[in-house]
Amino acid sequence: MNDCILPIIDTSIYADKVDVECAYLDVLPPGFSHAVRLDAAPGFCTWKITACDLGLQKLSCGDIFAELPDGVYAIKYSVKPNEYVFVEYNHLRITAAMNKLNNVLCAITGGNCDPTPKIKERLKEVRFIEMLLKAAKAKVEFCHTPKEGMDLYEYALKLLSKIDCTACI
Repeated sequence: MNDCILPIIDTSIYADKVDVECAYLDVLPPGFSHAVRLDAAPGFCTWKITACDLGLQKLSCGDIFAELPDGVYAIKYSVKPNEYVFVEYNHLRITAAMNKLNNVLCAITGGNCDPTPKIKERLKEVRFIEMLLKAAKAKVEFCHTPKEGMDLYEYALKLLSKIDCTACI
């Protein structure tokens, strides 16, 4: 749930007798038309991509970490021969939305007894929004329908903004 890092993990299995060369990772942030190419060592464990890596932040890199936007990230990983050996994924980042949702949950008060009807209603709303966000991820990453996924995501954000807690229960 770190809003400043996009972790990417290589789970590829490489044959021992095959040289794996010229690996790269292309990441296209939401709203952009050109991907950023990052050099990658075959079998890299985890990339911790920041706004500086993606060219979204230009100043104070390494000192200040800007938030990465939520939305669909197009990710392509390739090794030589790059025109034939690659994988592409769409990833719906929902970190900012989930952090907002967690803030709503943190603001819910109660004791060690049955919650009030008002709190129960708030919890229902939060569960509904959480399921919309999960459905949005499924639409983008599993169903391969990013437009539908983003529509669900935007609707979930709209609902979330209505219950964002400034004076919560």
